[in-house]
Amino acid sequence: MGPDVPLLNDYKQEFFLKRFPQTLLGGPRFKLGYCAPPYIYVNQIILFLTPWLWGGVGTLLYQLGVMKDFCTAALSGGLMFVTALALQMTNLYAKQKTVTVERMQIQNTLTDEDEFEFSSCVGSETVKFIIPGKKYIINTVFHSLLAGVLCGLGTWYLLPNRITLLYSNIGGTVVIFVFGWVTICIGEYSLIINTATETATFQALDTYEITALMRPFYIFVFIAVDLAHRLLVMFLISAGTAIASYFIPSPLGVILFMTGFGFILSLNLSEIGFAFKHTMISHLASSKSKTAHRGLRIQFGWRELIFYVTVLAFALTEASLLHQFAGSSSFSQARSQAIASYILILLLVIMWILREIQRVYLFGVFRNPFYPKDVRTVAVFMEKQRRLMKVGVVRRILLTLVSPFAMIAFLSLDHSLQNLHSVSVSIGFTRMFRMVWQNTENALLDMVVVSAAQMLVFNPDLWWNRSLDTGIKLLLVGLLRDRLFQFLSKLHFAIAILLTSWTEKKQRRRSSATLIALNVAFFPILLALVAVSALLSSPLLPLFTLPVFLVGFPRPLRSWPGPAGGTACVCSDTVYYRQLVPGLAVALQSALAAGGLGLSLPGSHYLCRFQDRLMWILVLEKGFTYCGVNIKGLELQETSCHAAEAHRVDEIFETAFEHQEHTRILSPNPHFGHILTPCTVVPVRLYSDARNVLSGIIDSHENLKHLKDDFVKVLVWMLVQYCYKKSKTWESPGSANKNKQGSFPEEQHSVAVKGSRALREEDSFSVDTVEDWTDDSDIFDFEPSCRTRDRKEPGQLGLTPKVHLSIPGSVETQSQDFLQEMSPEDKLNRAVVLGLPAVDKGKQPEVLPRVEFSCSYSELLSIPEEWRTAPVPSSKVSEMRQRFPEEWYHFVLSQLDFFHLKEKPSSLLTDLMEDKALKDLYIHGVLSCCFGLFGLDNAVPAPRHVFRAYTGGIPWSAGLDWLTGKPELFQLALKAFRYTFKLMLDKASLGPVENFKELVNYLEGYESDWYIGLVSDLEWQQAVLQEKPYLFSLGHDPSMGIYTGRVLTLQELLVQVGKLNAEAVRGQWANLSWELLYATNDDEERYSIQAHPALLRNLTVQAADPPLGYPVYSSQLLQLPLF
Repeated sequence: MGPDVPLLNDYKQEFFLKRFPQTLLGGPRFKLGYCAPPYIYVNQIILFLTPWLWGGVGTLLYQLGVMKDFCTAALSGGLMFVTALALQMTNLYAKQKTVTVERMQIQNTLTDEDEFEFSSCVGSETVKFIIPGKKYIINTVFHSLLAGVLCGLGTWYLLPNRITLLYSNIGGTVVIFVFGWVTICIGEYSLIINTATETATFQALDTYEITALMRPFYIFVFIAVDLAHRLLVMFLISAGTAIASYFIPSPLGVILFMTGFGFILSLNLSEIGFAFKHTMISHLASSKSKTAHRGLRIQFGWRELIFYVTVLAFALTEASLLHQFAGSSSFSQARSQAIASYILILLLVIMWILREIQRVYLFGVFRNPFYPKDVRTVAVFMEKQRRLMKVGVVRRILLTLVSPFAMIAFLSLDHSLQNLHSVSVSIGFTRMFRMVWQNTENALLDMVVVSAAQMLVFNPDLWWNRSLDTGIKLLLVGLLRDRLFQFLSKLHFAIAILLTSWTEKKQRRRSSATLIALNVAFFPILLALVAVSALLSSPLLPLFTLPVFLVGFPRPLRSWPGPAGGTACVCSDTVYYRQLVPGLAVALQSALAAGGLGLSLPGSHYLCRFQDRLMWILVLEKGFTYCGVNIKGLELQETSCHAAEAHRVDEIFETAFEHQEHTRILSPNPHFGHILTPCTVVPVRLYSDARNVLSGIIDSHENLKHLKDDFVKVLVWMLVQYCYKKSKTWESPGSANKNKQGSFPEEQHSVAVKGSRALREEDSFSVDTVEDWTDDSDIFDFEPSCRTRDRKEPGQLGLTPKVHLSIPGSVETQSQDFLQEMSPEDKLNRAVVLGLPAVDKGKQPEVLPRVEFSCSYSELLSIPEEWRTAPVPSSKVSEMRQRFPEEWYHFVLSQLDFFHLKEKPSSLLTDLMEDKALKDLYIHGVLSCCFGLFGLDNAVPAPRHVFRAYTGGIPWSAGLDWLTGKPELFQLALKAFRYTFKLMLDKASLGPVENFKELVNYLEGYESDWYIGLVSDLEWQQAVLQEKPYLFSLGHDPSMGIYTGRVLTLQELLVQVGKLNAEAVRGQWANLSWELLYATNDDEERYSIQAHPALLRNLTVQAADPPLGYPVYSSQLLQLPLF
């Protein structure tokens, strides 16, 4: 990236130049980008000036003394209402006149670039282009009525006589009259003609046509404030005082009401309601309660209920007793409140210190000498963290129990609550009695500031002491504290953009020097913009993330509409975040409760890092002993921009946590000023990802030589285990005798139904292949698609009648019953085939002889008959008998227990080992799998063949075709081969296997603790969610020609957590919203999405909600109990 990266490409520059004037004027499109007739522009000008025309008529009649002012306003408003309604009816008529299918009338950025063809001045296309109309009939009437009211009020407000009496200046009257009517025309055009896209666009679609009401709303607010502010304020004050005095006449009742409801409203009421509902359902239907969701949601039980009731009872008792004592004559109220003030100051200092020593940097600047150094493993970190954990427990007690009661004491002793309470007292104290529980740390800071001011300002006649009660003082201090913190964060963000636009070489543009000079020259204006942005609690919007700052439109702290976790760009990487989020949420509970994440408020952002995973945490809500967060996962496939910023994040965290052996005490933070400040590390149970190059192992001739022999052993173990598990469904050998002709007939049927590939017959051409071809078949296909559905297995060829074609001209011997059962399509294909020359159908399937076992229990371990039908020469069978590991076969059988058999002979295992017929079955089964995977060649397999066998992508062969026709056997063989490959790696790394027992331990470990397969497998994702301890996958890099192994290991590891500058995030998201939804600048190479290591611009864009951002995972609202 450099100075050549455009802010807006040429195409979007033209689009923006068309849209921006439209936004300024409220909707008229005077620049279309294509040639349009002049009447298009003339009609828009006439409609734009229509409100001024009707207002001018009323103004003229008033100035001539014909009508009074209110009659003039009514006349102008009525004319405007009729005009607006007529325009909407015209649009409806034009739509009905057009017989073609109409586009749905939704404000869409894409329709701004459509070209229209116009036929006449008042043609239907012209009307629909200038007046798009409303989607709902109710909006047609409501917006028209609102347009009339707006025109009437505007006429009354802009009467020249009134303006002249107000300002006593003809020039000022003319200016206000002209620009006032231009403003009203803009609002009216946006309301009834065509609504322009707003720069404050909050979401992509305006479903309920609210955007049209924005400009009229601002005009109404301006007129209402100017005309009725005094009446409104007087009404609110009078009504509020009357209500407060009438309903709660007693000061003690006011205190109890504020204390009780302040505590109740600070609780997680949604969680309490959910727990109550769950309890009621469990009592009504116990069976349903077992299937209810028991995730992080349910955190409220009897223990929490007793705790909350006890705290509430103590709070009410304390508040009432102190209020009563403060009202007695023998009680020194000022002295007691002063003592409470000193206690609050002491608590603030202690809690601030205890919070800061939980983090790696004190105040984000100096290295914390109490924080553990060089933390890389969980065991070492937890050992060093013990003292800080005790400190965290003390802080939690002070924050949860001690501080709220101390603040209630301070408020209850205030003299403002002894007299008849007013609106200001009700507002101020109601807020503080709730903040005591909901935002304890900030409430404590506010009270300390007010207490210090009262102790330092001794003059009782000062307005601070004379005119303001304690509740209003706390309200003002809280507002100033919130806006001051926002101002500092926004100023930090603005200075960071300003400095990095020059210090970061890749951010330096041709205009950087000019922009920096302008910001320095007009620095007071920049401070004013930041102050206004903080005062309005609006994001500071850096245009295209350049040092060009605007005050953004006020937005929620989340910055995005809709519920949290509603959308995400789900991909294969999502599963890793789904697995780690529950553990991360549990770890965050302890960190938040101990203060390790600093002062966390709604709107706070945190970034977590572990290996290639980035978790973005947003605090959504917080109250007494609970915190609600949303966790997002960013993509794992790193682009160049993503990698540059992720590398800076790793550098910041490594400097803070991993390279502190030789650092000095209170050493400064080398990355101070970055928007990311490291906080702490938390232990989380997740997968570590290790990737290794297998060169020297997979290409070793010695390893590959033993691969086939090990495969035979593993396959024998796999087949025996498979048949043994199947035998557990049998009750006795008598039930096995019923299936002498073929073991597991139900398996044969399922194999025939679920066959993933058809069996290719030995003949290259046959009648069957012709029957499978249709007119829609592609002659270049490997085989017709219907073959996979209709091809029958060898064991089933006799089950379904086939059409045997006789010599042409002979009489057909097929039964009429079968001909009637055939479908018309089959009959047609059959008739077509009659014209072909005679072909050899090949050999009929051989009927296998019945197996005679010497042990009746051998049938329990007999493999299915169809697994023994591989077309293998007899010489290969003899060769396999010599290679078959008989000792290993006997050892595997000796490990079976047959506990599921009620009656069994003591010599059962010996009889099974001596049964030669059973051994021959396994020899045939093993040989069939070897024939499918390796063919009949005894050569050592090449690394490429091993990789293709592991992935299941072996080139076609007759043996593979037979094997894939038995899906269950093929899966067993593939699983056995993957186990064999993993065994080869373990032997190369850990040494050879000493005995059979050790080999069985390896295989049992693979079966229980490992998933060995491919990352692309669905079973891989299921294994991650089931938290298998280990996962292994084999990969290949064709560009480098190397084979790689990937191992995921589930263990408790340390995840690094840092706090982000929330205003920097809000500012970049505001620019993203403006740039994509308004300027439609969706260029993937645009300047504002390029890597910015100091602002983490690319990661911030990713973390935005879709469709503007693209996180691969986004959780629902997670309720974290801090109790």
